[in-house]
Amino acid sequence: MGDEKIVIITGANSGIGRAATYIFAKEGHVVIMACRNLEKSKVVQQEMMKETNNDNVDLMELDISSFASIRQFCSEFKEKYNRLDILIHNAAYFNHGSKFKLSPDNLELTFATNTFGPFVMTESLLEHLKKSNDPRILHASSNIVKHFFDEKRKIDFDKLIGEMDDTKGFSVYKMYSHSKMALVMLTFKMADEYSEHGIKVNALQINGAKMSKDTLKKVSPGWRLVARMQNLFFPPASKMADIYYYLCTSREWNNTTGRNINDKKEIMISSKDNPGIGLQIKQLTSNIFYPNYADKKENQDKLWEMCLEVSKDM
Repeated sequence: MGDEKIVIITGANSGIGRAATYIFAKEGHVVIMACRNLEKSKVVQQEMMKETNNDNVDLMELDISSFASIRQFCSEFKEKYNRLDILIHNAAYFNHGSKFKLSPDNLELTFATNTFGPFVMTESLLEHLKKSNDPRILHASSNIVKHFFDEKRKIDFDKLIGEMDDTKGFSVYKMYSHSKMALVMLTFKMADEYSEHGIKVNALQINGAKMSKDTLKKVSPGWRLVARMQNLFFPPASKMADIYYYLCTSREWNNTTGRNINDKKEIMISSKDNPGIGLQIKQLTSNIFYPNYADKKENQDKLWEMCLEVSKDM
């Protein structure tokens, strides 16, 4: 297949995922659009093939919040393809303002989509990643993890399985922040776990991108107004998609693993405990730091154990 890569992009029918699909397809790679809404995605798939003159844009159904859907997707993928070169976990649940919801596996929906799902999918595709000459995994993180610069902030591991006793204080915004921090932690842990197989795992801390009309419709009315205001200042989705492509294909990054990377393609630095006021301000205003909560082994191990526990009967 020459230099062609086999690439899976979750949430590939809109926003950054769609823009990334276009770039990878335009460059001649085999792209698998892993999407939940097939009706909408088929239209995008046809557009991608026509615009890029690449017929190797495959569409496969995936609900990343459902272990059964992940299992079905991975089974079908492994029947069709002999390896996997690039896995981009782009899909996310961020319906700010919505109420507490459970996934089909009795897990809080935000965390199931943004953290547990990517873990299960990656583990399920591990043998196919090992067959690649240059396997790379990219997690789409977010600058929302900045809330963990507050040393009192901790992931509520005990509120991720089953119904909550009291949902009054539930916030998708907060849970989104926790799930994206968990994804950074998962990046570091996976990089260690998979290093012997030559699989590189990194996270890209997204600092915002214009939301599509379809994405805006998913947000509750109050948050929709905020999102529209943010769209006036956010860069187009294509900017982040360009970074996806660069991090996943360039030789410059082929030996980099276990890193959190910002939108300037800089490797980010872990913050310090109890920083002085000057560093506190710099941590909050600069995009070069990430909260050191993600580095702590006990936090990573707790998350890893929970990922294994919730998926053990899959």
